[in-house]
Formats: sequence, structure tokens, C-alpha cells
Amino acid sequence: MTIRGDDIVSVIKQQIEGFESRVSMVDVGVVVDVGDGIARVHGLAGCKSTELLEFPNNVFGMALNLEEDSVGCVILGEGNTIHEGDEVKTTGRMVEVSVGEALVGRVIDPLGRPLDGKGPIY
Repeated sequence: MTIRGDDIVSVIKQQIEGFESRVSMVDVGVVVDVGDGIARVHGLAGCKSTELLEFPNNVFGMALNLEEDSVGCVILGEGNTIHEGDEVKTTGRMVEVSVGEALVGRVIDPLGRPLDGKGPIY
């Protein structure tokens, strides 16, 4: 079996045409202190007040105290899974919870996720 140069060129052209570049910028910091539902994070220079921060293990926090070299945030989840040295990422989203008829009689966490076992909220 022989490989022709035209075949190689057509394969490369197809791959180039199908290439999608997805670049996103996020600030990444490190937990320097954690306790009583509060974490202090170093390295989030572009963080905004009330921005949603992502910790490991799908735990989120809300940035509140923006200082020159650190950010203080409230942990909105299982704080006992967060430890010094953990990586923290900004999400670019402000903390918000939708309201409406779908939430009447439901139990939700601070991020609007259902806790009552009645399925997703629409």
C-alpha cells in the first residue's frame, strides 16, 4: 500500500478546517488559610467582589473581602473538604439565584441547586 502526497494533504486540510480554538482566561489562586466557612486565597488579582470562586471537589465560594494580596471568601458548601494549598479558580460569574414560581416550596442551597430530592428546578 502506498501513500500519496495528495492523501496526506487532504487529511491535514480537513483537520485544519475542523480545528476549533477555545481559549479562556481565568485567575488561579491558592488557599492560604481556611476556617469557620471562610477561606483566604492568594493570587486572584482579577477577582471581583461577589464573584463565584471554584474550589476542588465542586465546592464554590463567594469573594467578599478584596485586599491587595489576598481575597477573603465565604465557602458555599462543604468547607471541610478545602485545605491550605488547594487551587482556586475565578469563574467570571457573580453570585446570583434565580427566583420564580418553580422555587415555591423547594429547598435549595446558596447556589440555587435543589436539596429536597424533588428533581431539577425548571
